[in-house]
Amino acid sequence: MKIILVVHETFGRLAGAEQNILVTVPFLRTEFEMACLYWQRSGRDEAAFEALFPTSFQVDFAGEPEAVRQATQHALAQVKPDLIYVHKCVAVPVLEALVQSGYPLVRMEHDHDIYCMRSYKYFPWNRSICTKKAGPCCLFPCLAFLKRDRANKPWGVTWVSYRRQMRCLELSRQFTANFVVTHYMRDELIRQGFQPERVHIFPPIPAPTSATFESTFSSRNLIVFAGQIIRGKGVDVLLRALARCKAPFELAVLGAGSHQAACEKLSRELNLQDRVHFHGFVPFDKMAEIYREATMVVVPSVWPEPIATIGLEVLRYGLPVVGFDAGGIRDWLRDDETGFLIPWMDLPAMASRIDELLNDKEKAKRLGAQGRTFVNQVYGFDPYIQRMKRLFHALIEKQAPAESDRGLKLTETGC
Repeated sequence: MKIILVVHETFGRLAGAEQNILVTVPFLRTEFEMACLYWQRSGRDEAAFEALFPTSFQVDFAGEPEAVRQATQHALAQVKPDLIYVHKCVAVPVLEALVQSGYPLVRMEHDHDIYCMRSYKYFPWNRSICTKKAGPCCLFPCLAFLKRDRANKPWGVTWVSYRRQMRCLELSRQFTANFVVTHYMRDELIRQGFQPERVHIFPPIPAPTSATFESTFSSRNLIVFAGQIIRGKGVDVLLRALARCKAPFELAVLGAGSHQAACEKLSRELNLQDRVHFHGFVPFDKMAEIYREATMVVVPSVWPEPIATIGLEVLRYGLPVVGFDAGGIRDWLRDDETGFLIPWMDLPAMASRIDELLNDKEKAKRLGAQGRTFVNQVYGFDPYIQRMKRLFHALIEKQAPAESDRGLKLTETGC
């Protein structure tokens, strides 16, 4: 059986990247032996990772460069992988050791880390989305070498090395294949100088489940936001849009984050505090209970979302989505088909579409049903995992992947 070495910063559950590993690796293990090289432990669901990766190696990605290179080389010598599958890793010494190993290399691009020094690909002073290729413009006028880090730095910023970022990008271009989650991310890699034929679309499809239900679309007029409450997710923008709505509503905010206090304050300033409820972190089964009475889910992200997997999850529940046209969201949010795709930061348009669904529950149900059909047809789990296995085998055998394994084939509507 061929061996795949997964390289990732975190061992254990943390966010979407770790969830993708937990979802896919059990199915990959039917055809491959799996090992893991990682940096830090999350302290959450580590036992699940231990079960998936009976062989694992911890390396201090932030350590002295030569020591990191040697530790990585030692792990490679122990595992002797047939293929290396990198998830999140921007540590240059690790990447250098991987590239020098000569093994086939695949990288899953979950976000903008390798080509954006701030990692979120928008300008923090006005939240407009950056469309430039990484290079000198990252220094001026972007000043991206200063990255916000309020949690760990006394002045709220940390220094990012331009030279290290460019080296990370250079090494990533040398990978045998790069996986991305949407057409937007594929276009972004091509903009950054990656060879188009090496870029494959693999959206992080949720695990298959038999659980299903129909929302009641109740008279509560319940709107749901689910995700981290950070500035790029646009909860504050959603609140400003809701302040324009004429229909009665209730908003359930599921999640937590660094921008929560500011959003709670804004909610009071807009006199929405009686209709907006911040629930904090909510377990998955409890989220499903809330979805049962929802009329819609709103994805108000203003940063260029690589995909926003919450959309795929809630479409399976038959709920329509209202969201901004930011990043890769348009791959699954089809305007007037699976919900409403709103021009970026157009608050009056968002308020109008929210009112439309609250006032017309039959339309909300129809869009939700269409969304469920769409996501089940286009984002089926079994074709996704089988295509990944075929591609891994082809790369190990040093064969050109079949054209059918390039990625999702979506129609022109919304894409």
